Amino acid sequence: MLDLIGCYIMIVVFGCAFFFKDPPKNWLPADVDPLTYTGNPKNAASLAKNPPAVKQYTPREAVRTGVLPLMWLSVVLTAGVSVFGISFQVDYAKEVGFGPLVAASSMGVMAVINGIGRGVVGWLSDRWGRKSTLVFVIVVLGLAQFGVIWAGDLRSEWLFLFFAFLSGFGGGAFYPLFAALTPDYFGENFNATNYGLVYSGKLISGLFGGGLGAMVVAAWGYDGAYALAGGVSMVAAAIALLLRRPGRAATPHPAS
Repeated sequence: MLDLIGCYIMIVVFGCAFFFKDPPKNWLPADVDPLTYTGNPKNAASLAKNPPAVKQYTPREAVRTGVLPLMWLSVVLTAGVSVFGISFQVDYAKEVGFGPLVAASSMGVMAVINGIGRGVVGWLSDRWGRKSTLVFVIVVLGLAQFGVIWAGDLRSEWLFLFFAFLSGFGGGAFYPLFAALTPDYFGENFNATNYGLVYSGKLISGLFGGGLGAMVVAAWGYDGAYALAGGVSMVAAAIALLLRRPGRAATPHPAS
């Protein structure tokens, strides 16, 4: 069955790939200032919140700005918390005495919202700005970890499912935001490599969220581990606050 599913996915993805087209490089006309352009009010508002990169940064240049390493570190921490939640949520539900239906449902809720949240934050980031939305999502992820502890202490199944919902939302929504921030900050010409460097943090996060998470659970118990995960998420949000578009002077726009 898994072989058939794998073949199906390969055929669908391979077929869809034929319809992909690369967008034009340096798409913004040189005579257009995105912060003042009003040809389309909706586009102007979005561009004001998310102005394009000031130049096309090579991977080496992007690393030297110091912004890309900060993005990488934030990915490591945030994805680690996300992996931790996925790895231990069902076990924690069983530990506090929730039935198998609640434990399984919490994982289902997390998986569904993990996907839906990625689409929602794209719409939200056009209005709030990418960085502001990213910080919001990471904070939600962190608060969800503390909420899981609270739900367990109260033995409240509905509260546990609610925070599983929030954890699923935060645990998936930050990925597309980092993907969008990378060309916003460093341009489109080297986007695949630049985002590949940012996304490589997920490799470390898997070890951090799974293996290290198991060690923390064994040493401190689930409450201690979830509290640490919430704290780590808040550190990641603080790092995200430090992100700035390289080469652009400070502006009053919160998305800079």
